[in-house]
Amino acid sequence: MNGGPSGFNNAPVTKSFVIACALFTVFFGIQGRSFKLGLSYEDIFRKLSIWKLISSVFAFSSTPELMFGLYLLYYFRVFERQIGSNKYSVFILFSVMVSFLFEVMALAVLKDPTANLHTSGPYGLIFASFVPFYFDIPVSTWFRIFGVRFSDKSFIYLAGLQLLLSSWKRSLLPGICGILAGSLYRLNVFRIRRAKFPEFIASFFSRLSWPSMGNRPTAPARNLAGNVPSFTTRQVEAKNLSIYCCTFSRRAARGLHRYPDVDGL
Repeated sequence: MNGGPSGFNNAPVTKSFVIACALFTVFFGIQGRSFKLGLSYEDIFRKLSIWKLISSVFAFSSTPELMFGLYLLYYFRVFERQIGSNKYSVFILFSVMVSFLFEVMALAVLKDPTANLHTSGPYGLIFASFVPFYFDIPVSTWFRIFGVRFSDKSFIYLAGLQLLLSSWKRSLLPGICGILAGSLYRLNVFRIRRAKFPEFIASFFSRLSWPSMGNRPTAPARNLAGNVPSFTTRQVEAKNLSIYCCTFSRRAARGLHRYPDVDGL
C-alpha cells in the first residue's frame, strides 16, 4: 500500500494546504504563540477572536504535531487523486466546518471559561480522512513483529494515534469531532458527496500551487490500492506484448527473405 506516485502530482489542493499549515506553524512558532492558538469557551462566546479561528485551522501547536500532521496530510493526498481536486476541496471545507461546529457545541456544553480544551491544527480534516481510509483503502500485505500481526495500514493508524494523543484532552476533542465529520460525509448528508465548487475556484489552486521540482505531471490515479494494475489489466498487457513480438518477428522474417545474405551476392 502506498499513496501513489511520489510528490504532489495531481494533488494541488493538498499541496497548498500543507504549505499553508507549515507557514502558519513556523510563523506563530517564531513568535512563541503556538500554545496560545487553541480555542476556548471565552474565545468563542465572550470575546470572539477571528485570528484565532483562522490560525487554529492551520497552525499546529508543536513540532511533533507538525511532523505527524503533515505526514498524514501528505499521505491522504491519495483521496484528491481519487475524487479530483474539486470534490476534495468540498471535502476539506465540509470536514473543517462540521468538525468546528461539533467543537463549539462541546465547548458550549462544558461551559468552562478557564479550560483550554482545544488544540490548534487541522485535526478535523486529518481525522475525517481516516473514515475513507478505513473503508476504501484495502490491506495489501500482512506481517508479524514479535508475534503481533500488523498490516501495511498499521503505520498510518499509529501516526494518527500519536497525533490524537499528542496533547491528550486538548487533541482528543478535535480528533473525535473530525471522525464525526468524516462519518457524516461518508453517509452523504445533504448529498454533500455530489457537491462541487465552480470550476474557476478549483483551478485557482492549480495556479497557486508551485510546480514540483523533478516531477512530471501524471494521469490521475484511480486505484487507491497503490495504483497497482489489476490481474485483468496485466493479462491484456501481456497479450498485447506477445502479439507485438509475433508481428515484429514476422516482419523481420519478411525483411530477411526480401534482402538475401551479403555472402550470396
